[in-house]
Amino acid sequence: MNESTILAKYAVETRYEDLPDRAREMAKMSFLDALGVTLAASSLGKGCQAFVDIAGQGEGKKESTILGFQKKVPAPMAAFANGSMAHALDFEDAHDQALVHPNAVAVPVTLALAESMGDVDGKAFITALAVGCDLVCRLGLAFKENPAEYGWYIPPILGAFGATAAAGRLLGLSETEMVDAFSLTLCQATCSAELRYSPESDIRAVRDAFAAKAALLSALLAKKGIKGFDHPFEGKAGLFSLYSKGHYDSDTLLKDLGKVFEGANVSFKPWPTCRGTHTFIEAAFNIIDEENVRPEDISDIRVIVSSFNQMLCEPLEVKRNPQAVIDAKFSIPFVLATALVYGNVTLDHFVPESLKDDKVLRLAQKIRYELDASLGLREATRAFLEIKTRDNMILTKQIDQAYGHPDHPISKEALVKKFMDCAAKAVKKIPENHLEKVVELILGLEELKDIRKVVDYLR
Repeated sequence: MNESTILAKYAVETRYEDLPDRAREMAKMSFLDALGVTLAASSLGKGCQAFVDIAGQGEGKKESTILGFQKKVPAPMAAFANGSMAHALDFEDAHDQALVHPNAVAVPVTLALAESMGDVDGKAFITALAVGCDLVCRLGLAFKENPAEYGWYIPPILGAFGATAAAGRLLGLSETEMVDAFSLTLCQATCSAELRYSPESDIRAVRDAFAAKAALLSALLAKKGIKGFDHPFEGKAGLFSLYSKGHYDSDTLLKDLGKVFEGANVSFKPWPTCRGTHTFIEAAFNIIDEENVRPEDISDIRVIVSSFNQMLCEPLEVKRNPQAVIDAKFSIPFVLATALVYGNVTLDHFVPESLKDDKVLRLAQKIRYELDASLGLREATRAFLEIKTRDNMILTKQIDQAYGHPDHPISKEALVKKFMDCAAKAVKKIPENHLEKVVELILGLEELKDIRKVVDYLR
């Protein structure tokens, strides 16, 4: 069998009983986390309102909910609108080695589809998310080179394929239909890495809207019998050929398929910024705690970054003084200065007025960077921070594994608090007792008979 067929067979045949306990638990926590950050983005996500407005136009079937707005629209348009919010705050989960956000597309798609179908139980939902998340991560891990070198921004592209697998599972696609769905996704899923060089672009924030709509449409069309092609992943013009000139590792893609689920290795974000900044935030907090350093004590700051995260420092003058909120989240100088000035990094630090914070901007001017080209893709988030004080003390800290990684985890209690804090920022106020009920339902999701009950409490 070719790789496309193997992956389709895996997506179709995996059952809830096949999932390790940790994969099940992490799928539930990813779902809870995604709901929270999406609800917060309904009020804070720049550009998201336009997607919500467009999704609400027309007379289509009112079957799936736009989170935070309490509007019902056709399922593909709900996935589109919720997808625009999934990454808008850059606060959703991530896989640190695969360099993807594996659930940013999958959650909007599976939730919209499950709500439209009705009677989708918790076990089916968990299985769909676990399979979709695993596929995204495996695709990311299989790349031998960064597709950005060829002009592609890969997280939303790969996210679309995982969401397609998740949707196909819920729809009961056959193996052949799943290959067709992957083919249809390949014909739609794209994202240019040009967004890395356009700091004021909204696309970096709302990118997953397009992937979510594409994924759900692909699964629905395959269910209707639309024929794709046989080799969407490994073909001469398949995913890996198109996006990385065929430079990928088939063994990594398929090793322990159906036994090891990469969703178990997902990281949850404690701070609402690009994952590549998190090790620098933690390094700053460690130095503050250990040395009691104040911003006014600092004369110079040096950071060493991987080539993958070089984009978080360039152009340096722009990153020291970002003009857009989303670019501030993708700026090591701005994020690190915020951490050092306030001893915390929260959503409140990424609103338009915060971009004019003199204390942060003055300290950001003292930050310079160096490149460590020896750090490969799988070590991209490693951080080295050096702070020089006015009395010539040199303080250093290296962080290899970012906080929130399974080896350096966030507690379940902290994730629940994050959900409650984020959900409280929804455009339309949700009663606190409803949010508490959502937490209860998701923590016991395997017992839920109909996923629509979760959505009912988000009103």
